[in-house]
Amino acid sequence: MADDAARLQLLTRAGCHLCEVAAETVSRIGAEAGLVPEAVDVDADPELRAEYGDRVPVVLLDGREHSYFTVDVVRLRRDLGIT
Repeated sequence: MADDAARLQLLTRAGCHLCEVAAETVSRIGAEAGLVPEAVDVDADPELRAEYGDRVPVVLLDGREHSYFTVDVVRLRRDLGIT
């Protein structure tokens, strides 16, 4: 996929079971869209921790919050153009 493709990120933290489940889901869906999701530890950045720390995991698509706690699979697939 082109360099300007949608950017997929997962905000996460160590020891978070929901984050582990979300990472598997986001990786699978990202692969279908030709993307490699980037995992970002919210605890490594005070601003991210303040903004998202109580809602991890958080899926960001093109830098915008897409879903949190669980991956909205249907919506993510639609927004990535996967049929």
